Amino acid sequence: MEHNATNELLFMQLVVQNQQIAMMSMGKIKHPVTDKIERNLELAKISIDTLDMLKVKTKGNLSSYEEKYLEEVIRELKLNYVDEVNKDQKEKSQVQDQVQEKNAEEHKEEK
Repeated sequence: MEHNATNELLFMQLVVQNQQIAMMSMGKIKHPVTDKIERNLELAKISIDTLDMLKVKTKGNLSSYEEKYLEEVIRELKLNYVDEVNKDQKEKSQVQDQVQEKNAEEHKEEK
């Protein structure tokens, strides 16, 4: 295999690995070892940030295909990440509302 072809393959493999780690960490796909959905948004963010850094460090050294692919993967991951963060915030807000409602009901019963 030619050196450039090998490097392109290795680059794409690196992007896909980070993409899969981020998707698993967001609970979008099952972990291959545990066969379970696991969420760790901090790890997902690290994987996304790694791809952002890779984009900056390789600027001007990628083929147009590699550059477009990397940009699309990063865009997709960031959209999914925002979606997951919003889900967490919505769930926390719902729990807080339930607690406030329960406290209000208990306070009414005490009177």
